[in-house]
Amino acid sequence: MDIKSHKDLRVYQVAIDSAMRIHALTRSWPDEERYSMTSQILRSSRSICANIGEAWIRRPYPRHFSSKLRDAGGEAAETIVWLELASLHGYIGTDDLSRLMEAYQFVHGGLIKMSNQPKKWCFPPP
Repeated sequence: MDIKSHKDLRVYQVAIDSAMRIHALTRSWPDEERYSMTSQILRSSRSICANIGEAWIRRPYPRHFSSKLRDAGGEAAETIVWLELASLHGYIGTDDLSRLMEAYQFVHGGLIKMSNQPKKWCFPPP
C-alpha cells in the first residue's frame, strides 16, 4: 500500500474509528461526568489522531516525528485507563470495552514500532 498521508496509516484509521466510537458511547454517560471522565476520554482519544497527523508532517525531522508519536502513544495509554474506569463505573459494556481495548493496544503498539523505526518513515529535510 502506498502511504501518501497520515490518513492511510492503519494506526490512524483504527484510532479515529475508535475515537468516534467513544464519542458515541459517551453520549449516554451521566451528566455529572461531563466535565471529568467524559471530557477527558474525548480529549485523549482525539489527541491520538491529532498527534499522528502532526507526526506525519514532521517526517523530515526524525526526532520530532518520534516525539509526536510518543505523545500519541501516551494519549493511547491514557485512553485505555479512562476506558477501564468507565467500565468499572458501568458506563461501558463488556463487548465495547473489549473491542476498544484491543483497538487501543493495536494503536499503542503500532505507534511504538513507528517511533522506534523513524528511518523507515522519515526523509531528509529539503
